[in-house]
Amino acid sequence: MDGAGNHHSDVLKVPANIMLRFLPPYYSPELNPQENLWEEIREKIFKNYALKSIDDVYAKLEEAALYIERNPAIVKSLMTFPYVIRAI
Repeated sequence: MDGAGNHHSDVLKVPANIMLRFLPPYYSPELNPQENLWEEIREKIFKNYALKSIDDVYAKLEEAALYIERNPAIVKSLMTFPYVIRAI
């Protein structure tokens, strides 16, 4: 599990036969390839500005989804680590 603050819960009941391990942040991009995709979306679609309304956020999310759909080669290059290829 990554260590993001919103991924923690005091009310989660973990079964006795399961042990949760949190990854250090510097390991997350390689172990969680989707982090690289989110970084691409932040750089290309959301950039560095504040949106004025929730409708603007939805429009940007739709733009991001279309960007991903139209650029499969970029997605593949960002998400494909050797261990992913070996698992297929």
